[in-house]
Amino acid sequence: MFGLVNAGLVVRVLWQHLVGPWWASAPFLFKYAGFSWVKPWPGIWLQFHWIALGVFAFFIAIGFLYRISTVLFFLSHTYFFLLDQGRYVNHLYLIGLFGLLFVFVPAHHAFSIDAWLNPKLRAQTLPAWGLWLFRIQMAAVYFFAGVAKLTPDWLRGEPMRVWLVQRGDFGILGRFFHTPLAAYAGSYGSLLLDLFLAPFLLWRRTRLPAFCAAVIFHLLNAWTFELDIFPWLAIAATLFLSPSWPRRILRLQLPLVERNEPVSQPKQTLVLSLAAIYVAIQVLVPLRNFIHRGGIEWSCMEHRFSWQMMLHRHIITTYFYVTDPNTGQDVQIQPQMYLSRKQISRMGWRPDMVRQFAHYLAQRLPQYGPEPLQVEVRMFVSINGRKPTLVFDPNVNLAAEPRTWSRPRWLREIHDPLPPPEQGFSGDPYALGSEGEQ
Repeated sequence: MFGLVNAGLVVRVLWQHLVGPWWASAPFLFKYAGFSWVKPWPGIWLQFHWIALGVFAFFIAIGFLYRISTVLFFLSHTYFFLLDQGRYVNHLYLIGLFGLLFVFVPAHHAFSIDAWLNPKLRAQTLPAWGLWLFRIQMAAVYFFAGVAKLTPDWLRGEPMRVWLVQRGDFGILGRFFHTPLAAYAGSYGSLLLDLFLAPFLLWRRTRLPAFCAAVIFHLLNAWTFELDIFPWLAIAATLFLSPSWPRRILRLQLPLVERNEPVSQPKQTLVLSLAAIYVAIQVLVPLRNFIHRGGIEWSCMEHRFSWQMMLHRHIITTYFYVTDPNTGQDVQIQPQMYLSRKQISRMGWRPDMVRQFAHYLAQRLPQYGPEPLQVEVRMFVSINGRKPTLVFDPNVNLAAEPRTWSRPRWLREIHDPLPPPEQGFSGDPYALGSEGEQ
């Protein structure tokens, strides 16, 4: 299922870009820290690389050249993931993590072309650590998605209320979407499911009902919201049922190949140590948001690698001003001149990305003297219907600011309370950030 979902994603993206520009054709791409050297292939080679990614995914699905295909898939997907920070979404990050796990998990020992061509590979058992790594990974996705929802806004039904009203064209169900009960049912239902799904899946007595609840939850999300492949990937990755259930349903039985290869103690120690490091990273990284506390602007902004999904609705009005100190001339820059609408939406008010774009403007625009250009930003943000608030210090030259791993000094805090639904701000957005599957 992992291979088929990714192969389908590749086909869909290629089909979309038959009638539109390739996504990496934007003049500016945001970069992750330490990966500014990752550049797009010239010309049509980027499309060929994307096609190769789909081929590797299909090979993983059928178990052909599995070891080579998993390594090449992980490297290819990671390349595209690092190519543009502005295209981060949670399911692409999750695909990268799964791709890394498949490199080490021998998932080709049954029901694969490799096992058919090489009978020595056939086996009815696999190391338990592989299955548990996938389970822990999905448990982390669900649990930290629930932890992220423990906010005053979410507990008051925001932004679920707006999401449902905007998608109220579902007949009888659409009428229910417009009621206050729908917002609270959606908010608290998803919160409880995220927090308690993994424990219920681990307990045999509640495993099947919990799995059915997860399937219904993801199908409703796929039907109601535009979440791309995330619901289907999550359903396929909920690996808490008995590993033998496909064989029991299909009534298939492979010939048992006895393996008496002893596992050395150093190898066991190495495998368990690497698995423990991986699990620790997946637990600690989502908790980093609690190190630097701020207002809602900080908790809603630092969502990358933290499994924050559908947490807020923001409306942003942005003004970039570039000043040439050599002439004293000021010019206002429209971001859409250099960024796609999706890049603008993903940039939002995230300080690291706004700072990157400010540096880009200072380097790209002409200057008439030895003094470097200065870039100041006036950015007004409305979060979940709050009154628009200035989030950056307007007197700071962002083109001179270095990258920081902590909260930047020029980010202002927003502590405004959530207004009543009838008083929520609903102005015309310059860039509407629909977080969706992010």
